Amino acid sequence: MVIKGSKGISISGKPGKVLVIGSGPIVIGQAAEFDYAGTQACKALREEGVTTVLVNSNPATIMTDDATADRVYIEPLSVEVLDRIIDRERPDGILPTLGGQTGLNLAVALADAGVLEKYNVRLLGTPLDTIRRCEDRELFRDFLREVGEPEPLGEIASNMEEARAIGKAVGLPLVVRPAYTLGGSGGGFASTWEEFETIAQSGLSTSPISQILLEKSLAGWKEIEYEVMRDGADNCITVCNMENLDPMGVHTGDSIVVAPSQTLTDKDYQMLRSASLKIIRGLGIEGGCNVQFALQPHQRVAEAIRLDPTADAPYYVIEVNPRVSRSSALASKATGYPIARVAAKIAVGKRLDEIPNAVTDKTQAAFEPALDYCVIKIPRWPFDKFPSGDRNVTTQMKATGEVMAIDRSFEAALQKAVRSLEFSGRTLLWEEPEWRSGGTFSLDRLPLVPNDLRLWAMMAAIRRDVDSDTLLERTNIDPWFISALERIVAMERRLLSEPLRPDLLWRAKRLGFSDEQVGTLADMLPEQVRNLRHQWDLRPVYKTVDTCAAEFEAVTPYYYSTYDQENEAEPLPGPKALVIGSGPIRIGQGIEFDYCSVHAAQALSQAGVRSIMINSNPETVSTDFDSSDRLYFEPLDEEAIRDIIDNETMDDQPPASVVQFGGQTAINLSQILAAAGLPILGSSAETIDTASDRHKFEEFMSRLGIPQPPGAAVTSVSEALQVAQNIGYPAVVRPSYVLGGRAMEIVQNASELIRYLTAAVELAPEQPVLIDRYMEGKECEVDAICDGEQVLIPGIMEHIERAGVHSGDSMAMYPGLNLTDEEVSTIVDYTTRIGMAMGVRGLMNIQFVVLGGPPYRSPHLPVEATAATSVYVLEVNPRGSRTIPFISKVTGVPVAPVATRVMMGESLASQGYEGGLWPRQNLVGIKAPVFSMGKLVGVDWHLGPEMKSTGEVMGVDRDFPGALAKALLAANLNLNRKMGVLLSIADQHKAEALDLIKDLGQAGCPLYATEGTAAMIAALGIQVTVANKRLGEGHPNVVDLITEGTVGAVINTLSGDTSVMQDGFFIRRAAVERQIPCFTSLDTARAAVESLLMERNTYSVLPTKEYLAAT
Repeated sequence: MVIKGSKGISISGKPGKVLVIGSGPIVIGQAAEFDYAGTQACKALREEGVTTVLVNSNPATIMTDDATADRVYIEPLSVEVLDRIIDRERPDGILPTLGGQTGLNLAVALADAGVLEKYNVRLLGTPLDTIRRCEDRELFRDFLREVGEPEPLGEIASNMEEARAIGKAVGLPLVVRPAYTLGGSGGGFASTWEEFETIAQSGLSTSPISQILLEKSLAGWKEIEYEVMRDGADNCITVCNMENLDPMGVHTGDSIVVAPSQTLTDKDYQMLRSASLKIIRGLGIEGGCNVQFALQPHQRVAEAIRLDPTADAPYYVIEVNPRVSRSSALASKATGYPIARVAAKIAVGKRLDEIPNAVTDKTQAAFEPALDYCVIKIPRWPFDKFPSGDRNVTTQMKATGEVMAIDRSFEAALQKAVRSLEFSGRTLLWEEPEWRSGGTFSLDRLPLVPNDLRLWAMMAAIRRDVDSDTLLERTNIDPWFISALERIVAMERRLLSEPLRPDLLWRAKRLGFSDEQVGTLADMLPEQVRNLRHQWDLRPVYKTVDTCAAEFEAVTPYYYSTYDQENEAEPLPGPKALVIGSGPIRIGQGIEFDYCSVHAAQALSQAGVRSIMINSNPETVSTDFDSSDRLYFEPLDEEAIRDIIDNETMDDQPPASVVQFGGQTAINLSQILAAAGLPILGSSAETIDTASDRHKFEEFMSRLGIPQPPGAAVTSVSEALQVAQNIGYPAVVRPSYVLGGRAMEIVQNASELIRYLTAAVELAPEQPVLIDRYMEGKECEVDAICDGEQVLIPGIMEHIERAGVHSGDSMAMYPGLNLTDEEVSTIVDYTTRIGMAMGVRGLMNIQFVVLGGPPYRSPHLPVEATAATSVYVLEVNPRGSRTIPFISKVTGVPVAPVATRVMMGESLASQGYEGGLWPRQNLVGIKAPVFSMGKLVGVDWHLGPEMKSTGEVMGVDRDFPGALAKALLAANLNLNRKMGVLLSIADQHKAEALDLIKDLGQAGCPLYATEGTAAMIAALGIQVTVANKRLGEGHPNVVDLITEGTVGAVINTLSGDTSVMQDGFFIRRAAVERQIPCFTSLDTARAAVESLLMERNTYSVLPTKEYLAAT
């Protein structure tokens, strides 16, 4: 019998109810790994009989599904909201270590605000004192001295005077590390005094406690990470150690990482392992923690960086993350050891030797994993979307996601990881044409400093016989890694010069060469290579990831491919289907698609069909060992998928593939699978092609008599000018078959069109460019499920920004409060007719624009009886879209599972759904985008037809004012009364901005404006201060106002004129760096100002279920 103390905590210390804090929207530095960690932890807590309460503001997560926790709140992550949830739920403990930096910072803020004490709630896992010791740079250094662990030379500064004095004493180059920040935000590497001034200032303003550590640079040292666990009884284990291929000076999230470490001696390994265990014990962490070290490099590197090995410590402790981190997700997937699950159980009082290892079912969690394979992670950077961005990587993270690959050798895993990045045609053979301009090769042209292309640059250098000493001097990369790249080049040379025989092909496959690479080098088509492989019986086998190097049998079906002898993945018996995942997280293809893939796998399993997941992303729930019946950790390309289908084929019956949920990645594969005669579940490849091919789609729409904006596909500049002349400017231009509006622009005239066609895209007959008339109207979208008999529309989403802003970057509202009944019925009619005529089975997403009437409508503005409006169809996507998690959560319709059942042949009627528009719920939900531009130096940030946001948040309430207030608060776009506002408004928007300016005046906001805008405000009789737009001419200029904190928000609309863009760039950039709201669309700004005037501090805080129950 367990005796209960007061408040339901048993004397043994196990809490009865726990609040889990999520990490909020996806930003650079905090991606899907926390959805994975939070979901796994909630499952683990419920297994222990603990009631779980979860709060997170990001709807696109599995963790915010009702089934994940007992009570789910999708609410802003602020102290005020959490105070109300704690008051309502009265949990015994809070688990903040699964919500990334956001969770930790909130825990500290709740403690400082006295909330934890007020409700007598304890922190689980990591004590508050430990969080402060790890995050506060000064306390951390004191701790290292206490336990006798070496720290780099450096000092703490809390203002610029202190910083300058320390800088002079320590000397350049040095590293700036701000306290309590995420992904190295605000920090950086200073090698000149000018850089030092900028970075130190940015670090002080980013750190919530204005504190920075100025540290002697250890650039060129090896960077090693240990992932360690500890329980309440002081049992400790190391789960995994990882080595960064890139030496110190690059954020670990931007480094190529290999596990287990490849170049450490056993002595080094044991020395750092002992240090890690000493640190986790000294900090008293219960759960998981990540320790980062700088280790003295290889002797040749030490000579290159002029390091005297005797004058320094053998290693230094760089930092400790007292929480589950990005590296923990990688370590979990690399070893099969479920770190978040074990951490959650330790937090509620379990010991490591009491927790079974879910992978083997035989060993305990106290058993250290062993690896008999090599794992490589490569970051996925967004520079394909932002070519103007600074591509150099430093201590501030820039990658949006990552891929992981597993194989028996370093070379094979590396090549597989490069394939997983999904840059079309960019295997390790790729070279940038500019590296050879004028036909001559120059080493100085190669980007060998840390940046996203360094791996390819090193390969290019090795192909031109640059010796390893020269490469080592330029990169400081350990010679072991350079020699591995040399082995890959040696094989390229053999494939080029020798005839292709079974032995050579076998060796090439063992080194990770894809059929495509072999074909390029041996001068044949990839399909011919594939046929030769089959002729010679060279097929990959699949090995298990089992945590114990095959010492015990694993029960979890988690596999990787390799060219070896024994196949451990026999085909699954009975009905089964493949779910093709969505690969690395990137702008335009985020966690929403992973959400859909997980639901598809679960729906298949529940219907008695075995689900087989294929994905390459280590951060996600889809690659968790228990999300599907079988998991293959492989690249999402033709070769890998066809090999897996071959492996799963029984009696000449290949399993069907689900391609509707993996974003554009899976849709592009649908045509390849169909060409190979392989079955697809749901809509046929033909249906998918009709929607994707411009010409076919136009014909299809005109047959139905449904209007779309006039336009055409063009393949030459002269054709483009002619089409634009016919349809009129402004026009929207974009490449066909794109994702996330890549390289999409609105052009105002012929000269802009010519610039776009020559600079932004490569025109070719097989790659036409689409030109459409730009229609400035109200944009709406629907996700619909079609079963061939009827079409179900869960809800219509209305965008707050007018057409011309990518749907992923606009705020969307459910239900469409400002749409007339007639507009709604037209949208429902068009959707139903398109779904039926196109033969959609499963999901589709349609975007509409409503022309006529004011482009900005609000529930508070009287709708004038305007002339009739007309609805046009902008595009149809025959797949799941990024709004599925949002629409599922605000309507209560489980869209992805219902669509999966339809794809398997079940009708909507048999699942209890009727066609048409699902009944409107008694709530308002608003999805707001979140951007990560602060991390991307040199990138301009403004709303337009190309998607730039990395994540989203949701505000839900009974009415529009409450939902809007919460969405703005969660996206950090909320305004306050009497806050200074800087305005710079383009001429074509000035007339429309009048109401907005009057409202700001009414809210008592001091206004600052650039000359033209200021003249207009003064003419309205409102007081305004003129700010100088030209930075070199007198102060205060616009940037001063922002950096000195005079203004708390910026409204800056664009005219589309490129010369004016540059002026505005500095304003937008400064706002992003100061982390203040910057509105580049008048519509978003009007919504925010409306919310300010409504003064709604009375929003509700409820579990999602309760909002839905009130209908």
